Amino acid sequence: MPDPRRTRRVLFFLAGSLSLVLGIIGIVLPLLPTTPFLLLAVFCYARSSARAHSWLLKNRVFGRQLEDHLTGKGVSGWVKAGALAFLWVTIGLSAAFFAPFLWVRVLLAVIGLSVTVYVLRLKTKGRQPGPASQRMPES
Repeated sequence: MPDPRRTRRVLFFLAGSLSLVLGIIGIVLPLLPTTPFLLLAVFCYARSSARAHSWLLKNRVFGRQLEDHLTGKGVSGWVKAGALAFLWVTIGLSAAFFAPFLWVRVLLAVIGLSVTVYVLRLKTKGRQPGPASQRMPES
């Protein structure tokens, strides 16, 4: 009879790997959200493989951003701006060249707006509001 703990670890590892693949695809395909899939991969790897979990958090491509997001430090303004620029260029090209129907273009726009709102609502790293006494006086 198989060990239920081992089976659970294998299932978490497979789910983490699938989430990682979907997150990577989401980097270039605006219809798939990257961050939620990568966060799910971190969660699954934490429950299945310390080595995979550590690798993901130390990955040179997205490890620092994941670590900052998980610890509540936020996302840098450059990452936000780059993500939004890439999102809208990709959605624009998709709508212009690959979306023959108006409803598909509208759907792309709704998805783009939703992702934009999500990204803009993320805490911006290093940006903290100061007390009112430190603000510049209005002229």
